[in-house]
Amino acid sequence: MPAPSATWLHEHPHIRTIRAAASDLNGVARGKRMPIPSAIKLLSDGTRFPFSALSVDIWGEDIEDSPLVFDTGDRDATLFPTERGFVPMPWLEAPSALIPLWMFHEDGRPYDGDPRHALSYVLDRYKARGLTPVCAVELEFYLIDDSGRSLRVPVSPRSGKRRDMAEVLSIRALDAFDTFFTDLYDHCEEMDIPADTMISEAGLGQFEVNLLHQNDSLKAADDAWLFKQLVKGLARKHGFAASFMAKPYEDYAGSGMHAHFSVLDENGVNVFDNGGAEGTTTLQHAIAGCMAALHDSTLVYAPHMNSYERFVPGAHAPGAICWAYENRTVAVRVPSGSPVARRIEHRVSGGDVNPYLALAAILGAALVGIEDGMTPPPAITGNAYVQDLPRIPSDWESAIDAFEKSTILPRIFPREMIRNFVMLKRQECRDMEELTEQERVDIYLDTV
Repeated sequence: MPAPSATWLHEHPHIRTIRAAASDLNGVARGKRMPIPSAIKLLSDGTRFPFSALSVDIWGEDIEDSPLVFDTGDRDATLFPTERGFVPMPWLEAPSALIPLWMFHEDGRPYDGDPRHALSYVLDRYKARGLTPVCAVELEFYLIDDSGRSLRVPVSPRSGKRRDMAEVLSIRALDAFDTFFTDLYDHCEEMDIPADTMISEAGLGQFEVNLLHQNDSLKAADDAWLFKQLVKGLARKHGFAASFMAKPYEDYAGSGMHAHFSVLDENGVNVFDNGGAEGTTTLQHAIAGCMAALHDSTLVYAPHMNSYERFVPGAHAPGAICWAYENRTVAVRVPSGSPVARRIEHRVSGGDVNPYLALAAILGAALVGIEDGMTPPPAITGNAYVQDLPRIPSDWESAIDAFEKSTILPRIFPREMIRNFVMLKRQECRDMEELTEQERVDIYLDTV
């Protein structure tokens, strides 16, 4: 993609303010508000804020004892616009635009603690092998009335009624919030987010959107990151909340981010396709890599205390390390369909993930499997929830330990990023223990 220019601003003269922001390790946008002239200058000169800004905790606090803070004088990094360029922020009252950034050292080297760079490194390794991943994500989220003492389904703007029921694939549930969803699709088009089908899910006010497959995985992650901001901001504009937290209601399903991917060779041929349902040996290698890294990378897929409440048997949140053909109870699924579209669906991530880290972990694990010629265990049949199978860590602290001690993850993520993420999560784990459940919900509801 070409470098962003000021042309977009000239074509949108109504824009009054700019936000320049990068994704921190939690997927939270960190950055600055600026006037138009400053944004134009940023296109060539970049902007500066501390390296530590991408490694703050969920409250936006510095990490105690982090070498990024006092040990190094809290040094500044340089941030430049990504290829995405300016995108509108239609959830704000004043006409505004966001320009996404990523972080570099003074000498131009990418900063290893930036989650977007982590994904870029993985994609560079695919490119060196003449391969291109084709990715798509499905994102689940809840619409919520959080104005009272407990969370509830919002009142429908159409009927004026509140329906406290799960409505799987209900057209009525979609129509109840038609104005919101119509605005959402219109704004996705403005922001170049390829939103496809929307369905109602099994939770109270829960919905899922598919974002279309594309062969630019950085853009796929950008789309997911921007989509989450759009949904949350637009919901507030419509008078309720939207949340991607993993488990807002104890008695209903959590929200996931399922990632689908295939891999093309230099001729555009899907290397997972052998013309049949079983797929190629390369598909088997990729599955084996995903399986091998799954335990240690759980912290990426379940990054918060609330994340672990989602892994309930029978709720389509797989906790067992297994794979299968056309089986939604497993962690790694090979969907049926046309062989030319043969792909892997990775089903472990919650909706609360950082999309850059999640896709880096998934694609990186698959690539390790391809590089090493790994062989997966046999595909299972039947209900994975009731079988005696290896499992991912069942609690936050165990997941942090596994991530820190892993021998496979340094082949996927830079060591500095691993260190920063571990320090960040240990601080959050300690401080979350001191909060009430309501206080935890309050921070996760709007943040993740």
